[in-house]
Amino acid sequence: MSYKNKEKQQHLWVASCSSGLEALLVDELRALGAINLRETISTVAFTGTLEVAYRCCLWSRLANRIFYVVKSFSITSIDDLYQNTFDIEWEKHFSPRETFSVEFRGTNKFLDNSLYGARRVKDAVVDRFRDISNQRPSVDTKAPQLRLNARLYKDRVQLSIDLAGESLHRRGYRRASGSAPLKENLAAALLLRSGWPNIFMRGGGLIDPMCGGGTFLIEAAMIASDIAPGLLRRKFGFESWTFHKAPVWESLISEAKARRIVGLKNLRSDIRGFDIDPSAIEATRLNLAACELDKHIHVAVKQMDQIDDVSSKIRGLVITNPPYGKRLNDVNTLRPVYQKLSTVLKLNFQGWSASVFTGNLELAREIDLSPSRQYKLYNASIPCKLLVFNDIRSKSHQILSRLTIPPPLKELGPDAQMLLNRLKKNRRKLNSWLKANSTDCYRLYDCDLPEYAIAIDVYKDMLLIHEYKLPSHLDQSKASARLEDAAKVVKNCAFDWKYRVLYKQRVRQRGLRQYQKSEDDCGIVMLVEEGSAKFEVNLTKYIDTGLFLDQRKLRARINSEIKGKSFLNLFCYTATATVQAALGGAKSSLSCDMSNTYLSWANRNMSLNNISALAHKLLRVDCVQWLSEHQIVDESFDIILLDPPTFSNSKKMAKAFDVARDHENLVIWCMTLLTPKGKLYFSTNFKKFKMSKRVNQQFIIRDITKETIDFDFQRNPKIHRVYEIKNL
Repeated sequence: MSYKNKEKQQHLWVASCSSGLEALLVDELRALGAINLRETISTVAFTGTLEVAYRCCLWSRLANRIFYVVKSFSITSIDDLYQNTFDIEWEKHFSPRETFSVEFRGTNKFLDNSLYGARRVKDAVVDRFRDISNQRPSVDTKAPQLRLNARLYKDRVQLSIDLAGESLHRRGYRRASGSAPLKENLAAALLLRSGWPNIFMRGGGLIDPMCGGGTFLIEAAMIASDIAPGLLRRKFGFESWTFHKAPVWESLISEAKARRIVGLKNLRSDIRGFDIDPSAIEATRLNLAACELDKHIHVAVKQMDQIDDVSSKIRGLVITNPPYGKRLNDVNTLRPVYQKLSTVLKLNFQGWSASVFTGNLELAREIDLSPSRQYKLYNASIPCKLLVFNDIRSKSHQILSRLTIPPPLKELGPDAQMLLNRLKKNRRKLNSWLKANSTDCYRLYDCDLPEYAIAIDVYKDMLLIHEYKLPSHLDQSKASARLEDAAKVVKNCAFDWKYRVLYKQRVRQRGLRQYQKSEDDCGIVMLVEEGSAKFEVNLTKYIDTGLFLDQRKLRARINSEIKGKSFLNLFCYTATATVQAALGGAKSSLSCDMSNTYLSWANRNMSLNNISALAHKLLRVDCVQWLSEHQIVDESFDIILLDPPTFSNSKKMAKAFDVARDHENLVIWCMTLLTPKGKLYFSTNFKKFKMSKRVNQQFIIRDITKETIDFDFQRNPKIHRVYEIKNL
């Protein structure tokens, strides 16, 4: 073999990578000038000049190592391995004054120990030098000047020289790290799979809400500003290789430095990182300073739900690598983290793309979004998935477009004019009440005028209109015309008040029918406030939004009475009453419901308010069955909220539930769980409800309905019934 003018010859090289990245690596190497690419598991073989190999070492964001293939041969015994290695002219590749090491991978029927294989290769190299020059190079397994690589597959061995030295994922900027940091080349691969190059080309930004040591941020900035990932490395393996051509390498370094200067000047992307851990942010700042990107990337200590102030200014990619739980051996403690991430994405990042990289699919299911794409990858030895969510806002906007009625306001008839006047009057009346009460969701209109059978609720800047089903004996055509007039009036008010409009029909379910969620996967989700509490609401996915506005005063009552006491919330729905109880100082609580959807929602509400899952527990159970079996338990409760549905025939229940028929047993069972001075709050929306005689005779009952009807519901005092019940 001739070694003259080696830099101009085409040679065989091999790039190694993590499993699952081969296709990306092929595209990258081709762009760097590689030809004749051949992809296998975790490797890509290619041909190219020495300059191409140097470019791959300097510019590859995905490869672990670049190997120069010295020789490939077949063996039938361990002696064949030794002899073929001995025959290579190692003295032309490095001198005996330089240290080396051997990495050997693979076994077969006659070589079942890779360490022994490495030893035989090392012996052959040393013996070759001793025979040629009476000198032998030293072996250094920790910091050798040259690394040799041997791969055995079946009976074939490939011997190579590692041009990288240390793995190429070691960019040279990591001065500190957060817990379980991602390798830099894996982070780059995740950014490419997430579409980051296209996003920053469109002017989009990037946010990592759990940035750890800032690997995503730095790799994203390097991609966006055309910075060679190997530019900060102090040493490469080829620098101790005899055939290293310093002028070729120095020319590439000069080119990369010039491109970096231009790239940073043209960097337009807003890249930001946040973390709840101050030490993680400090680690990120050290790493940013090391690669001189600290002036281009903003980082701060913030919780996920505190970063909505930036999401309205830019659009782009949210990408993060939350903890998996396997390392911490405590999946349950991480469940609220994923639930909060789901809530934050839906509430604060509509219009963005998002990518979540996780090694725990059980936790990933807490992210209540449907991924557009999924990729199977590995983080070290942990099998993981990258979940990519495209345009979080898109489905919600489809609903908004479908449900919002935008007809122009023409001349109104007397009835429609009366509705317009009523809406404006109600809003004026509510203004002073709203100033005195900390809430951004309330009822504006509730069938005030019999001609217009609708309810209108305000959620921040959204008007949510519930269309009640009209009785069958009424003229449907006339009712439809009035609804069209109502739509025009509401749209006109919304325009004046700078609100958006959503329409929803609420139909009473009978017989075998059950409420169904909408066709949309996500719904329109937002975060609302009630006093000091924060709640997640979904305005379109379900028949109810997740927050019963008419129960506001009852929740406040529980909040004011619960300090230092225990609380039981039966048929808890999304646990909004539990949140208020916890914020009111409840020492403990148990919230029960049979719906996984509602309990997951409840968990997110508790997470939003930083409520301890140890003291305030959620239990998935059929409340009727649970009460029937737990009339005598070790634990008792100071306050119980019993708010059953009017009717339910869920398949999960043993039999259909009817509050008129079944409330008696529920109340009696609950009373056995009360402390001696405890109280039960029984609430129902059944307008024809009558408390059973047996309950009236056995307990002290007080109808407190009027005390629980807030100002915005006083026009409809039959919205619910609430009773305070104590033992005699």
